[in-house]
Amino acid sequence: MMDKTREIAIGNIKLGGDNPVLVQTMWDKAVEKVDSELISELNRLQVYGNRLIRFAAPTLESVPLLGEIAGRITMPVVADIHFDYKIALACMDQGLPKIRINPGNIGASWKVEEVVKKAADTGTVIRIGANGGSLPKSLKHMDNRAEALVLAAEEQLNFLESLGFENVIVSLKSSDIEENYEANSLFASRHDYPLHLGITEAGPLIPSIVKSSIGLSRLLEKGIGSTIRISISDSPLKEVIAGNEILSVLGLNSQARVNLISCPKCGRSSFDTHSFTEEIQDYLYSVDKDISVAVMGCMVNGPGEASHADIGISGVGNSIAIFKKGEIIRRETACTAKEAFIEEIEQL
Repeated sequence: MMDKTREIAIGNIKLGGDNPVLVQTMWDKAVEKVDSELISELNRLQVYGNRLIRFAAPTLESVPLLGEIAGRITMPVVADIHFDYKIALACMDQGLPKIRINPGNIGASWKVEEVVKKAADTGTVIRIGANGGSLPKSLKHMDNRAEALVLAAEEQLNFLESLGFENVIVSLKSSDIEENYEANSLFASRHDYPLHLGITEAGPLIPSIVKSSIGLSRLLEKGIGSTIRISISDSPLKEVIAGNEILSVLGLNSQARVNLISCPKCGRSSFDTHSFTEEIQDYLYSVDKDISVAVMGCMVNGPGEASHADIGISGVGNSIAIFKKGEIIRRETACTAKEAFIEEIEQL
């Protein structure tokens, strides 16, 4: 296991040190207005286990909207900034607790110094880092690309440290999982800054989850990584679900979570596991209990094969059975099954 990193505070949360690994995501749309629908969607992400939410801040005009969002949710809001240092300054004026910048594209060094000085004055965390697809020209042709990623991150880090600024989180991302593993391992062996982990440009749902599960688990099992994002060409919600599932499987999820067991369909299926699981998914992710819940497709896989589950459900046609530890405790119709199932879970 790697030595502990330093602890960093981002608004009302802390990461690094002895704190648990946190899941974060990035909002996938341009923010043009802040309404109840947007706030509801962001709160839903938090219910599912998201702890930091990052937004693109492409213009100065977008910054007040991010400030308004920050005032209406409890998750820390992170601004993702490129090219214009004035946007970074404006975000800090709005009280955003963390910004992500690339010192190399903000402009002249004095502009970066202005950002760093303001961050020091306001207690703002700065995330810097390197991406395998956008290495500096001086490092692009290195044979060891993992080393190149580390050197690129260290170049940014050294500049911030020269200004006396160390309230920093670092990320080193590649779409190649071996390169990603080597780069983060090397950086962690040299520095004690918290690392944000992710496999960049990982692709659509299934390829991304496979790559991220394999690539990040190796690092997390070594004690490397303070936050993770599962980059998926899909919704932020699916990123959050995937991230928390990875942490749960590794025993790193500090929040009590439902372990949902659901069988695939086959020719014996007499209960629509897919639809029922979707119906109760939001509820299950809001349950703060360390329990196993089984949604099984037939009475063969129901009370029998899922007998280890704390509670489960299955059925045939309009006859639905709810069971605990393999013993049927209640029978319902298709219309009443959902409410009855939730009622039994509440009593556990």
